[in-house]
Amino acid sequence: MADRSSLKFVGFVFATVTMAVMLTATMVVKSYADGVYTIEETSFVR
Repeated sequence: MADRSSLKFVGFVFATVTMAVMLTATMVVKSYADGVYTIEETSFVR
């Protein structure tokens, strides 16, 4: 069985990665809401 210090370290790594992903997603959504990014319309051949 793994010792507690290793599990704490792994938990810290997962928490750090999770926070980084959440921060990035928040920044992208805020940028879309502010109009920094625009979704280009694509033309479809019909």
